[in-house]
Amino acid sequence: MEQYNVTGMSCAACSARVEKAVSAVPGVQSCAVSMLTNSMGVEGTASEADIIKAVENAGYGASKKGAQAKTVAANDDMLKDTETPKLRKRLIKSVIVLLILMYFSMGHMMWGFPAPAAFDNHVFLGVFEMLLAIIIMMINAKFFTNGFKSLFSGHPNMDTLVALGSSASFGYSLVELFIMILAQGNGDHETVMKYGMNLYFESAAMIPTLITVGKMLESMSKGRTTNALKGLMKLAPKTAVLYQDGEEHEVGIEEVREGDIFAVKPGASIPADGVVVYGTSSVDESALTGESIPIDKEEGSAVSAATINKSGYIRCRATRVGEDTTLSQIIKTVSDAAATKAPIARIADKVSGIFVPAVMAIATLTLIGWLIAGKEFSFAIARAISVLVISCPCALGLATPVAIMVGSGVGAKNGVLYKTATSLEAVGRANIVALDKTGTITEGKPDVTDIIPNGITEKELLTYAAALEAKSEHPLAKAVIARTTGMTIPEVTDFKALAGNGLSAVLDGEVLEGGNYKYISQKYEIPSDFTAKATALSDEGKTPLLFAKSGKFIGIIAVADTIKSDSAEAIKELKGMGINVYMLTGDNERTANAIGIQAGVDNVIAGVLPDGKSNKISELKKHGKVIMVGDGINDAPALTTADTGIAIGAGADVAIDAADIVVMKNRLTDVSAAIRLSRATIRNIHENLFWAFIYNAVCIPLAIGLYGIEMKPAYGAAAMAMSSFCVCMNALRLNLVKIHDASHDKKIKNKYQKWRKKL
Repeated sequence: MEQYNVTGMSCAACSARVEKAVSAVPGVQSCAVSMLTNSMGVEGTASEADIIKAVENAGYGASKKGAQAKTVAANDDMLKDTETPKLRKRLIKSVIVLLILMYFSMGHMMWGFPAPAAFDNHVFLGVFEMLLAIIIMMINAKFFTNGFKSLFSGHPNMDTLVALGSSASFGYSLVELFIMILAQGNGDHETVMKYGMNLYFESAAMIPTLITVGKMLESMSKGRTTNALKGLMKLAPKTAVLYQDGEEHEVGIEEVREGDIFAVKPGASIPADGVVVYGTSSVDESALTGESIPIDKEEGSAVSAATINKSGYIRCRATRVGEDTTLSQIIKTVSDAAATKAPIARIADKVSGIFVPAVMAIATLTLIGWLIAGKEFSFAIARAISVLVISCPCALGLATPVAIMVGSGVGAKNGVLYKTATSLEAVGRANIVALDKTGTITEGKPDVTDIIPNGITEKELLTYAAALEAKSEHPLAKAVIARTTGMTIPEVTDFKALAGNGLSAVLDGEVLEGGNYKYISQKYEIPSDFTAKATALSDEGKTPLLFAKSGKFIGIIAVADTIKSDSAEAIKELKGMGINVYMLTGDNERTANAIGIQAGVDNVIAGVLPDGKSNKISELKKHGKVIMVGDGINDAPALTTADTGIAIGAGADVAIDAADIVVMKNRLTDVSAAIRLSRATIRNIHENLFWAFIYNAVCIPLAIGLYGIEMKPAYGAAAMAMSSFCVCMNALRLNLVKIHDASHDKKIKNKYQKWRKKL
């Protein structure tokens, strides 16, 4: 995804316009515009020049975001709030002038505040109000330049509503002021008094001032939604201590290169991802994973940038620096999620695209309707202006992105990374979870539990098995190798791995084979007592590996992979959410069922070959929204096939790349936490959309005057100013969500609840 900065947007109508314009460019596959971060994510083959030209033709500015800096520290100002200070200055100037205006227009005329005698003259007071209104309108000229520019280009936005409302108030008052001047010249004091009470110069000034208040509050609250991302960026160390030729040198972080040896003293931040080559220590990784307990490190242990060395002195070899570090990848993931759109946002997008023209039409009809009804022009124009300034497309546009930003930030702080807004929404709607067994439900580090030879010694069986397994990357093979410490392992030739079945090789001219019971029993005769032993081992949850040499069965080595300490709890939580839990494994049915019983999984799908997992996921998808959770290379196709793929962070890189969500800690309870946070975010979005729609549904008729209330335009502006602020503040409540607290979980209403089919 290529990301661009977009300038000139003021509301959801603007972002909808930009999105529509860029989506029409040949070669663009998808486009998502975020009003929250003023950014745009584009996928496809279209050129940078064509995309920027499309944005400019739509009336806005665009520039491609520069390549990510070599270090995260260089991007400290990436999310700096530059808008709030500008709005604050505008607001202070506007309020000072507005207070002076209100003192004389209302304080003096209505409440008798002291003033020079000249202000008793309505014409003089009108001219004075006009001049102060002009000053305030000039201070807030951005509303008018952007608003009328958008109007004349045929794409009106929120600034257009503000500009029209304020200009209409000013224009109407200006005409009345000229009538008053002419009447005074003719000595018609009655006309002067009549029109002097209907001037709206203070409304013309108050509308942009109050909208600026709302804009500033909105900007401040939007800034808070990115606090999690800003916090991550601040973690990046700015210096590193390189160890070269027996000496230590402090350098800027941008000077660290892959392969460099860096030293980290107690209390210091680790500058890059690396591997410990000297010393031992404990490292606080809570900033990246949310895990509060420091992790012990020794030679060979991996360390990550921005984590804190708590105790001992260590030296590490840099393996990933700059934008390749884990911290940088987390920041990129959260940023990308903010730049994408959740499916639920389409509702607001469709409404926002026609909202402003519809409001302008309603305001026009309001004016005409009240005139036809016999009301005075001053009454009708006031109602029309109120309609313009009370309507708020911004609340609709912000309802989804602010919640997505806060939700993804909360996830990042707890070690749950949502790659896109779609994944953040989709995972909460799922009703089926398919779990890989090895490394997901279990530790993925099996140990040899039983060695049962047939006609040879245990040592000979272990030697032959190790020779065969030495060239395999399977976790079970590593368990066998781990038992041969100090033994001499012979070298085999013609090694072949038969996915999901077994292994074969040649040793000293004789064929060695090993694998599961089904595979070996089809090729060799297995004594009945060994068949019984294999069955018993499977019933105990162990995996029996059978071996043969030179056409003869030579024995069984049993390997057990214990379940993780939190797996049973996680599966219980998933069930409590109303989710059907499945376990996929290549193990035989007996072994799989034994693990399933220990973990609390009701639905076990055993004997699934690696290439068959994605097929099983496709079958499950016929019955609902499916989450696939895995950690291995062979899980990648299934992760991609599922509606949502979740990779355990300790797993293979290819699995992490294929997944939609990455769980940084190697624990299953974070899967239920990811679903819990997603559901909370969806609820928050619903609340925001409800508030935005209800606000406009109630306030527009109120402004029209349908409830018998004569709303002043200034009150409408004040109401509009608060609507977006309320939406942003509601989104910030997501920071209070306890994603690991299952006490308030509710079962989703699931039309598939009665389905319990085993595949």
